[in-house]
Amino acid sequence: MVVVYFLFVLLALASSCAFASDPSPLQDFCVAVNDPNSAVVVNGKFCKDPKLTMADDFFFTKFRYPGNTSNQLGSKVTTAFVDQFPGLNTLGIAMARLDFAPYGLNPPHIHPRGTEMLAVMEGTLHVGFVTSNQLNNTLFTKVLTKGDVFVFPQGLIHFQLNIGQTNALAFAFLSSQNPGLITIANSVFASKPPINVDVLAKAFQVDNKLINYLQEQNWFDNH
Repeated sequence: MVVVYFLFVLLALASSCAFASDPSPLQDFCVAVNDPNSAVVVNGKFCKDPKLTMADDFFFTKFRYPGNTSNQLGSKVTTAFVDQFPGLNTLGIAMARLDFAPYGLNPPHIHPRGTEMLAVMEGTLHVGFVTSNQLNNTLFTKVLTKGDVFVFPQGLIHFQLNIGQTNALAFAFLSSQNPGLITIANSVFASKPPINVDVLAKAFQVDNKLINYLQEQNWFDNH
């Protein structure tokens, strides 16, 4: 009987360890402090007093108007993340409106904390994502037209390109109130301070002059 009880306890402990995990972060990092007076945010946002909450807290109007696509990318992303839409706090969801001029591009980027589902409302988009190194950096692409939906798994590089001669419109639904955004070119070539030229030249296997040229460019952010 003692042996059976002992085995039961071991299984219970193993099960609890197997399913235990830290909460998913809702920002890039959260450095621990011993003085609570120095704390600004705890993995998200502070909550408004429910007694003071109004219907307007759950209401968002910025998707009514097309985004300005008169830029070098020919696209504009209007986000409804928790910073723009406080009512999303703790709900684990977010949205974005994507406007494209003809041949406009939403460049390769990553959402480190959220999966994205894209629904095309107007136009024709060439979309795709690249798998991790473990899966040989395989590219999955598709051409989407009105009514089509495509999913980009969390944390993988993905993009959308309008291949039509008319404007395109899509809406993205994300599985985090703050999915985050890392635009690859901006992060690599426009970091502050800049990444050492030798590092990038060796990583991309090009000469230093090309890296210097790329770091001198004005990398536009379409969000």
